[in-house]
Amino acid sequence: MNSHSVVRVVTKLLMPFIFIYALYVQFHGDFGPGGGFQAGVIFASGFVLYTLVFGLENARRVAPAWLTRTALGLGVLIFAGTGIASMIYGGLYLDYSALAHDPHHGQHLGILIVELGVGITVAAAMISLFLVFAGQDKDD
Repeated sequence: MNSHSVVRVVTKLLMPFIFIYALYVQFHGDFGPGGGFQAGVIFASGFVLYTLVFGLENARRVAPAWLTRTALGLGVLIFAGTGIASMIYGGLYLDYSALAHDPHHGQHLGILIVELGVGITVAAAMISLFLVFAGQDKDD
């Protein structure tokens, strides 16, 4: 067993915990430190670790360009759609109190949805940037 095998096994063991921690930071950001930006960066760092250990070609198979572009657009649409939904329900843009029967519940729901959109956008942007820069040749 060579040293590369150990790194691969340890990475395979760590990856689920990195992604679960990203989800924890994502959905507990309204109660403590964290939120969409931090969760997106943590998720992307797990993907960077995967790329460094398993190679760029495998990473491009896991996250092709069409997928990261779609995730970028989806995240922005979730964020903007939450604001538009607030307006449809009679509030102002991103006035979350209109999203539920109780203003407090509406605020909580709105923050969770907006932070989800931010997390998806940040993770997709960081992964896209990493893959673009990782694919650059040194001679260019």
